[in-house]
Amino acid sequence: MLLGTLYLFTCEVSNSPLFLFLKALQLQRFQSTLVIAEHDNETLTPITLNAVTAAKRLGGEVSCLVAGTSCDKVAQELSKVQGIAKVLVAQHDAYKGFLPEELTPLILETQKQFKYTHICAGASAFGKNLLPRVAAKLDVAPVSDIIEIKSPNTFVRTIYAGNVLCTVQCDEAIKVFSVRGTSFEAAPTSGGSASVEKVTPPPPVGLSEWIEQKLSKSDRPELTSARVVVSGGRGLKSGENFKLLYDLADQLNAAVGASRAAVDAGFVPNDLQVGQTGKIVAPELYIAVGISGAIQHLAGMKDSKCDTAFPREPSRAAGLKMEAQRAEPAGSVAGGVLCAEVTGSESPCTPLPCAW
Repeated sequence: MLLGTLYLFTCEVSNSPLFLFLKALQLQRFQSTLVIAEHDNETLTPITLNAVTAAKRLGGEVSCLVAGTSCDKVAQELSKVQGIAKVLVAQHDAYKGFLPEELTPLILETQKQFKYTHICAGASAFGKNLLPRVAAKLDVAPVSDIIEIKSPNTFVRTIYAGNVLCTVQCDEAIKVFSVRGTSFEAAPTSGGSASVEKVTPPPPVGLSEWIEQKLSKSDRPELTSARVVVSGGRGLKSGENFKLLYDLADQLNAAVGASRAAVDAGFVPNDLQVGQTGKIVAPELYIAVGISGAIQHLAGMKDSKCDTAFPREPSRAAGLKMEAQRAEPAGSVAGGVLCAEVTGSESPCTPLPCAW
């Protein structure tokens, strides 16, 4: 009788907090999550560890799918990550280049076999290229670039260039979502003991063929995972002046970024772009030189622990949300001299303050 009463009560108030809580508990009990690992057949891409942390917050069992041409090393690396119960490995020549046309059938077969309720990956170029195709094949609506998980079917993401937080309730039978790496801590890479299982790849689709990949090599840290980022904007006036940023970055062991205006002006290649249509970064220190602070740029760096700016027009940098603290960060003197040299000032520019 008690169970019957509870059932009638929850039906009458299906939108009540109690009903939503009970529904979340039911989802958490029977769910399982598949994380699609991003890698280069040798090393795991860091954003995968952030996706694992997000998957763990859902509750239930977490598995990882590693697909490639020779990726046993990556699978063994993942098996040691805390929170992962199972690592599935699929190897085939068709997975050269990690084409979404070839990976999608594998993910669909894996989901069908193990009945995963959630499928996720990092919100990188890899994940953004793959997950919408998977969702379309499953006939579900994906949730992109989430920054928080409230329950197994409720997620938070940003809209309007990061100015509005949107809470999304997803009632699809299979939830497909991408994870913003800067919003979740990386899962510990030791202490885990996941089993490693082989998965039989489906026949190749053959819709596209991987030809080659040309990557620019750099001794500096990777932009999205760097502890310090030095970014330049249109205020630097030329690509030649960006060499000054490179010198500063080398002293700070920092990565170099740029605003869209600097990229559009041809000062630097587009792989350095930080912002809504570029890369999302969250370093401990973000140094902006010659950047006015457009909302599209803020969307890509607002999660930085500390920001400081050397703008040509200080009033234009109010949008960069500088912290109102009087301690100046390491490198501020070098940055002030750099700013003066670029802008033609008679004395070093005064940086907006920040504690670091």
